[in-house]
Amino acid sequence: MTVALYARVSTEGQDPEVQLVALRAHAAQRGWQVVEFVDRGVSGTKKRRPALDRLMKATWAGEFQIVLVWRFDRFARSVKHLVAALETFRSLHIGFVSLQEQLDTSTPIGQAMFTIIGAMAQLERDIIRERVKAGLEPAKARGVRLGRPRVLLIAHELVSLRGQGLSVGEIARRFKCSRATVRRCLAVALTQAPADQGHEA
Repeated sequence: MTVALYARVSTEGQDPEVQLVALRAHAAQRGWQVVEFVDRGVSGTKKRRPALDRLMKATWAGEFQIVLVWRFDRFARSVKHLVAALETFRSLHIGFVSLQEQLDTSTPIGQAMFTIIGAMAQLERDIIRERVKAGLEPAKARGVRLGRPRVLLIAHELVSLRGQGLSVGEIARRFKCSRATVRRCLAVALTQAPADQGHEA
């Protein structure tokens, strides 16, 4: 059986061997063949990690049957990321082992832990959604218009400013709106009468 060892250190001065020695020893104890993926000087919050990206690509290619890490936070940048990766491993029948957390998804206890982690991730998403909703409701009650603000543009002002030689960009900055809005409203202003009719965009 082949195992992928993954180690990560966030700064160049740190030595991934601290993690790898323990990972290699565990693999040797289990009689596994080893392939190593190491990210050096890569923050745990980054979405793109060269070695981890290669590991996930190799996962789909079926190059190993187990992923072995020192600790969750060496591998995943968030609970959501961890759950997504574990879902991928499970769908491909690949085991996941974390030494420090003593998690092995190939065992019944490991599967139970995976279920708990998934539930915690869902709880985290629900809490964030409720917080956002709780913040929006009072704003609506105060009459705050949510979303992109609409700008009341007076047709004759647009035509006048354009006639004075102001560019579409300059007019947009004056009204604090997009250039597309100015162009659209100018087109309406030039085709509709009376000239002082307002147009909301």
